Amino acid sequence: MTTSADSLRIDRWLFYCRFFKTRRLATAAVVGGHVKINGERTTPGSRIKCGDRIDLIRERLPYSLTVIAIPQRRGPAIEARKCFLEDEATVRQRERQTAALRQDRMLMPKTDGRPDKHTRRKLRERSRG
Repeated sequence: MTTSADSLRIDRWLFYCRFFKTRRLATAAVVGGHVKINGERTTPGSRIKCGDRIDLIRERLPYSLTVIAIPQRRGPAIEARKCFLEDEATVRQRERQTAALRQDRMLMPKTDGRPDKHTRRKLRERSRG
């Protein structure tokens, strides 16, 4: 049986490594099927250890991680980054997706301040045709 020093619940690990702001959000992501350990769907109580592979979808962006350390607490971000290695291919994919989102937002029409009823109607007409 593994001790708490060499394994940790997945929801706590995600919280400690700062992927989620609260443990409740981390638990919800695991229950929702957005987290896989070694390619298989998991539960919040599943324990991870060094060498496990975690596939995570957060805010519609993919993360592919390899666990290299088990944190003892939720510390600073610098400490958290030392607990995992990220796959370079998913980093590039995530950068492409965020760049495409930025480009889409740049192409959207802009208004001065909050649009009123008539301006919203004009914006909708422009986006349709």
